Amino acid sequence: MKTTLNCGGKLLDLSTPRVMGIINTTPDSFYEPSRSQNIDQALRQAEQMLIDGADVLDIGGMSTRPGATLIDPQTEQKRILPLIKSLAEQFSQAIISVDTVYATTAQAAVDAGAGIINDVSAGKFDAQLLPTIAQLRVPYVLMHLQGSPDTMQQNPHYPHGVVPTVVQFLADKLAFLRQMGIHDVVIDPGFGFGKTTEHNYQLLKSLSVLQILGMPIMAGVSRKGMIWRTLGIDAKQALNGTTVVHTIALLNGATLLRVHDVKEAVEAIKLVELYKNSN
Repeated sequence: MKTTLNCGGKLLDLSTPRVMGIINTTPDSFYEPSRSQNIDQALRQAEQMLIDGADVLDIGGMSTRPGATLIDPQTEQKRILPLIKSLAEQFSQAIISVDTVYATTAQAAVDAGAGIINDVSAGKFDAQLLPTIAQLRVPYVLMHLQGSPDTMQQNPHYPHGVVPTVVQFLADKLAFLRQMGIHDVVIDPGFGFGKTTEHNYQLLKSLSVLQILGMPIMAGVSRKGMIWRTLGIDAKQALNGTTVVHTIALLNGATLLRVHDVKEAVEAIKLVELYKNSN
């Protein structure tokens, strides 16, 4: 299992699970408290996440919630680049990830100080993205998505089963990435991206199967509908449920948690690690 990633000269050690904190510069991300409408607010949010134990800060300029439509890369870059530059200046040791599907945004973000590209599309929305990642030589988060954000939750179905389909997709794409010279990869099964609640929990239960691919596994379940819809609450009330699902994911092999609530995720990791390593 690959346990270290070179993030633009900064080493991310995933021999024990780590936390990626979510900061959105969007007006429409599904969880309102994750949205930062100005740089000062985002910098305060980032500082608190780092104090709470975040290892990576994931910056997003475009919502990929169910029903969202893709914005153009120019608008995305206008939202995120000033923040990335400020984060790189004020928190020079922090590892910055950028959530994008566009090659030009990936290039500009890395130039501004980002060290990871987190792509929900697996390269299918911009043919130049993967060649750009290969040139940039930064780690790449490879995620499974059925459809596109605007339509992905309209009757998602998997005739051959969601777990075999996701595993095969990730395996095939990993082989393609290796051919391109992209070797630092984190795999993400894409909870909530073209999956029903039942699909999501099937993936969660079988998450350990992804370990056969030999890459770190990211779980992005924080405050998602698979939690709050199941419990009959809303995203703002879903922290407790998120912690439960994080715990299951960690027990099943997740090595990176992408979260809105860093402190609670760090606590979950500490307890699960103690449990796993106890005699």
